[in-house]
Amino acid sequence: MDWLARFGSEDPALWTADLVQGNNAFALDLYAQIREGTGNLFVSPYSISSALALVYAGARGETAEQMAQALRFSPDQEPLHRQFAALEARFRALGGLGTIRLRTANRLWPRTGYDLLADYVRLLKAAYGVTVQPLDYGDTEVARKTINRWVAEQTEDRIKNLILPGNLSAGTLLVLVNAIYFKGNWASQFDPALTREAPFWVSAAQSVPVPLMTQTRTFSLARGRELQVLELPYEGGDLSMLVLLPAARDGLAELEAALTLENLELWISHLWEDEVQAQLPRFKLDYRLEVQDYLPPLGMIDAFLPHKADFSGITGQASGFFIDLIIHQAFVQVDEAGTEAAAATAIVSRGGPPIFRADHPFLFLIRENSTGCILFLGRVANPTAS
Repeated sequence: MDWLARFGSEDPALWTADLVQGNNAFALDLYAQIREGTGNLFVSPYSISSALALVYAGARGETAEQMAQALRFSPDQEPLHRQFAALEARFRALGGLGTIRLRTANRLWPRTGYDLLADYVRLLKAAYGVTVQPLDYGDTEVARKTINRWVAEQTEDRIKNLILPGNLSAGTLLVLVNAIYFKGNWASQFDPALTREAPFWVSAAQSVPVPLMTQTRTFSLARGRELQVLELPYEGGDLSMLVLLPAARDGLAELEAALTLENLELWISHLWEDEVQAQLPRFKLDYRLEVQDYLPPLGMIDAFLPHKADFSGITGQASGFFIDLIIHQAFVQVDEAGTEAAAATAIVSRGGPPIFRADHPFLFLIRENSTGCILFLGRVANPTAS
């Protein structure tokens, strides 16, 4: 891995363009999967990509090919991890400037006595700065609290209960966790004295009162007949928030349907500086997502199947190790001073035979197998009732 020694002497920005393009494409692919339904939504695509990159480093064969397709990763592992290392270094440098707080952290929690390949651990330590801490998953509650405590520390207590009771089991072999934390002040802060209660239209005909922040100054703005895009920079100018506002009060679904990487880049290219009266509501969101439900439609299938997953680059064995859960939790708070955001992603892997535990209501049927004819069909809602 000579590239790890060379990387520090070269410009990280030159290394990361392909990775960032792929990660951004995956971010919008994932958003298209999870946007159905109503209500607020907030995730850190970078945290999800980073956590999955830790697993991808040990994926082989068809499993690796499917992960590369779904996650928009390079099929060539070496440049991908090299680019992630460069991007992580860029974030560390920004966090060290003092204008914002930005940090990421990665940790592996293998089951006590479960051996990971030395080359795999060496790669993750070099490229992602991971630390390895064995845990006894025989006591799932102690293990759960240990992981959650670390996540809380990395996210300034914004993500406290990433791993819920029942997420771990005696069959857990490895938990891989990525955490990211950001806090930045606006380059031009909103004056709290100008914040007023105003209607926020949750539909074309219904509104709710919200505290609406206001300031007038020069911002970058793109305006079209159906969309406005506003850029709000953070102190130092290295990070900014982009707000995409459909012209119609009920235009969000149409905007989401048009949210492709190509369109986003087009909209951003039309930003130009102008004096703008910016009005933005104060808000705070907590959001939790089980990501494994949304990756098979993108082509990542085998990684979740005990009899097909090939993570021999982690364990040295082509079977017996598969992804059970991908848990993601994110937090954001936007106010007059700026923005605080945090997220964490945990990938829980298991080994051994899959567990089928019918401990909640289920359907059942009896069929004749050669024809497939269903003879009986039923539902068990309460096994104790007659």
